[in-house]
Amino acid sequence: MSDLVARTAQDRRLAEIVRPVIEHMGYELVRLRMQGGRTPMLQIMADRPEGGIEVEDCARISTEVSANLDVEDPIEEGYTLEVGSPGIDRPLTRPKDFEAWAGYEAKLETAELIDGRRRFRGTLQGVEDGEVLVEIEEGGEPVTIGLAFDMLSDAKLVLTDALIRDVLRARKDKGAIGAEEAAETAAFMDKDAAPKGAEED
Repeated sequence: MSDLVARTAQDRRLAEIVRPVIEHMGYELVRLRMQGGRTPMLQIMADRPEGGIEVEDCARISTEVSANLDVEDPIEEGYTLEVGSPGIDRPLTRPKDFEAWAGYEAKLETAELIDGRRRFRGTLQGVEDGEVLVEIEEGGEPVTIGLAFDMLSDAKLVLTDALIRDVLRARKDKGAIGAEEAAETAAFMDKDAAPKGAEED
């Protein structure tokens, strides 16, 4: 079973160089994309195994990865390096991501049509036998379907009140947020409103 961390051949080559550096530092590579344009940009998303990466962590990773890329020199043209966190509505790139975020809403896209569609939105139910299980609505009724992980081309969490509340609460419990985020956590935890999903792209 592959993953969605790196999609193109160039991304995969770069990931082979970058991943060992990041893992040696105690982090995980979540996603890597080489973006084109007037000045190409290498975008890297990293996280701690237990979650909760900070700005200082990203700066450390950027320094180490940049030094390693200077030695390996896999990119011929000039480029900029951007290292960031996955964010709350994070991309789901590895089978374990779909297990870890079971119970939350996600948007998934497949490389090929499945029953006439490529985009699916529903509640994650984990992974079983190489398939991502997701509960969607069919005819007004909830139905759990399985999408082969190897057929996925993109997947990410949907930003909902429930997701924000739970992520901020977890960060607060680990002491990984500041006063401003703590206040935001309290505001979400005091809400009586039902969770609401973000709009479709």
